[in-house]
Amino acid sequence: MFSFEYLPDRYAVCRLAPDASLPQWALQNDSGKQQFVSLNWTPDELSVVCRESIVPDHVESETDWRCMRVAGKLDFSLVGILARITKCLADAHISVFAVSTFDTDYLLVKSSQWPQTLKTLSEAGCNVYPLEDG
Repeated sequence: MFSFEYLPDRYAVCRLAPDASLPQWALQNDSGKQQFVSLNWTPDELSVVCRESIVPDHVESETDWRCMRVAGKLDFSLVGILARITKCLADAHISVFAVSTFDTDYLLVKSSQWPQTLKTLSEAGCNVYPLEDG
């Protein structure tokens, strides 16, 4: 089916006011390794997805997420990739927070559901392995 690369850190999904300035703390890269950060501004909020270890205590956040991405680049003409993946996980009662980028899709699942996620994806014929330079 698909191959996934998982990132080693725990992640947080944060909510800031829609008029907040770009949060510099979200851009910290103290590890020197490849990082995943997603910023989404809407009229209602600024959402930040980043490593939970860099989130200030005063920021509203949902923590303890594991993150994986579909390996390789996905062509925009491909249809139903995210739907197939999330259906497989939904059938196993695994909640997913998805973020799409230009190149691929990222899926975050709660750490408590991580072992079941790996098992479910493996049973569906997917390969899941650590991000090599992460």
